[in-house]
Amino acid sequence: MAPALANNRITKYFKEVRAEIRKVTWPSRAEVTRLSTIVMVVLVAASVVMALIDYAFSWLMRIIISLGTSL
Repeated sequence: MAPALANNRITKYFKEVRAEIRKVTWPSRAEVTRLSTIVMVVLVAASVVMALIDYAFSWLMRIIISLGTSL
């Protein structure tokens, strides 16, 4: 009796999942393209900002280390 009960639970679960998936409002292709473009632009901009910050800190550390070695 237990395997039939488990099978019934699994079947019920997947039926509920299917019903929920049908309720989802999927975005249009144009909306996906627009939002993906926004994400990529923000990603590139954030990468550039992080690279500039990294470069500034490495430049500052080189200056601090060179001051310490000249003493």
